[in-house]
Amino acid sequence: MAITRRDLLLTGTAAAALPALGSVAGVPVGVVHAQSATELPSGGLPWRHALSLFGKVKYPADFKRFDYVNPDAPKGGVARQIAVGTFDNFNIVVSGVKGQVAGAVAFIYESLLTQSLDEVSTEYGALAEAVSHPDDFSFVTYRLRPQAKWHDGKPVTPEDVIFSLDSFKKNHPMYSAYYSHVVRAEKVGERDVKFVFDAPGNRELPLIVGQLIVLPKHWWEGTDAQGRKRDIATTTLEVPLGSGPYKVKEFVAGRSIALERVKDYWGRDLPINVGRNNFDELRYEYFRDGTVAIEAFKADQVDWRTENSAKSWATAYDFPAVTEKRVILEEFVNRSSGVMQAFVPNLRRAKFSDPRVRRALNYAFDFEEMNKQIFYGQYKRISSYFDGIEELMATGLPQGKELEILETVRAQVPPEVFTTPYTNPVGGSPEAVRDNLREALRLFKEAGYEVRDRKLVDVKTGAQFSLELLNSDPSFERITLFYKPSLERLGIAVSVRTVDPTQYENRTREWDFDIVTNSWGESQSPGNEQREFWSSKSADIAGSRNIAGIKNPAIDKLIERVIYATDRDDLVAATKALDRVLLWNHYVVPQWTYNKVRTARWDRFGRPAELPRYGLSGFPFIWWYDADKAARIAKKS
Repeated sequence: MAITRRDLLLTGTAAAALPALGSVAGVPVGVVHAQSATELPSGGLPWRHALSLFGKVKYPADFKRFDYVNPDAPKGGVARQIAVGTFDNFNIVVSGVKGQVAGAVAFIYESLLTQSLDEVSTEYGALAEAVSHPDDFSFVTYRLRPQAKWHDGKPVTPEDVIFSLDSFKKNHPMYSAYYSHVVRAEKVGERDVKFVFDAPGNRELPLIVGQLIVLPKHWWEGTDAQGRKRDIATTTLEVPLGSGPYKVKEFVAGRSIALERVKDYWGRDLPINVGRNNFDELRYEYFRDGTVAIEAFKADQVDWRTENSAKSWATAYDFPAVTEKRVILEEFVNRSSGVMQAFVPNLRRAKFSDPRVRRALNYAFDFEEMNKQIFYGQYKRISSYFDGIEELMATGLPQGKELEILETVRAQVPPEVFTTPYTNPVGGSPEAVRDNLREALRLFKEAGYEVRDRKLVDVKTGAQFSLELLNSDPSFERITLFYKPSLERLGIAVSVRTVDPTQYENRTREWDFDIVTNSWGESQSPGNEQREFWSSKSADIAGSRNIAGIKNPAIDKLIERVIYATDRDDLVAATKALDRVLLWNHYVVPQWTYNKVRTARWDRFGRPAELPRYGLSGFPFIWWYDADKAARIAKKS
């Protein structure tokens, strides 16, 4: 699976499918370069077949295919995968605020550009055959391919692109923030659409506009089979119209969805699609419980499973099919993204407003013992909001350009930013745990709390400090239940509650929680999405990814420095500065990470000899069904 910033934004949209596809990542920032140059009639600007934010693109305008695919891969077969949760909606436009979207439905659509998986942040024309922008990045023009068509045979038009931008900006909080600098889109030719930006200088805007998912205006403005007018602002289980290599074949709401390959797909022979989209059918079976999902995999009810549980990876795959090599266990290195995963206190609630309280909660978390007892020692503690991308992680003390940037917000950030490298508390032994709990109590005392009758109470009101750890996955209860006793030793009243995915989604959208677990995928070069994650403006927008509720003018300024970085060195320095200030405000209690994707599969598939460096496993889109392997498995069954 390609990991693009489109996936990053679709963490809500395609959440159900992403566990089967891998982590999310984004598209980096840098200088936009291109090749291929015919001239635009107006302005004399060159058309480009690709955009890159780091340097020259690898593949020329006349390239035949990506190097990492098998051009002779056979077409056919089914890939059965696991999805987590449930679904009651096919409209991705409202996925951030309404209903539970079927993640797989995102794969029926296409965007203007598509990412190469063996280059860093380089994208080639998909719906668009060419792109043009001036040196100051004040606008960008895309030219659609004349053969691009919807599954009903009608052409993809500039009107579709304009409709899509307007719909996402109006109805989807994440896209509203992501495309906030796009003032308008306008048709400037039969197949040309121009995006105008509010100011020059934002180098990533030409490329991220190309990641816009394009929707069929004529379909959404039409009527359904019952004659009812469709509404882009509401949920629906009517099968939508797409333009991609797959379309919805069948589904059972909340339980399964199957996509079938479009035999007369207009883009089948494009260089970007050679060797891709080889399965006749992609099927996703939904499970709400990880244990049931594993049993379904063992029973050969699904072909591929991505394992997110260290315990299950260590203990649940000792069954005959593994010994007989009919089931293959394999890990794929993640070279393309970083992550912050954490317990997230809700800053909108007064009891979490003091950073000393939030730091105290970190001192109560004994990761080392949890890692030993629950995770079989497989994980490492997260120490950065960009953990996994060493170049961007704030380490040591700030120096050079990073220090210069931090000096501009010195009065608005904790003094430790300049004097002390950030570290998490370290537990793992009775002595260390006692010391950490003593430090936690000291911080609570400074924040206005004290222990009375073994209860941690507010000295002004006498009310006990209480919190609820909210989960949507029953298997995560063992994590929160491990954390609970340490918090209770401080005198905190702690409850652990697990709710169904729909209730969890509604509660987090309405900011109705004390502490939840959340993760933010980070690209090798962060950009506009940082506003969605941490900015003051996004803190009160329902469905935004600023789940913590961060409102900090210094962070707002640093986000802008990241977005408007002038070159790679400037971007790295600004990102480190942002990371450091986020860490020293103690907004979250960092959890753990693992830089590989654990997978199990029934051995009935083929794949290219060399997988793309930045594509994780690449399954299912560059793999194929191997009939000979499938026959051997069938004989052994």
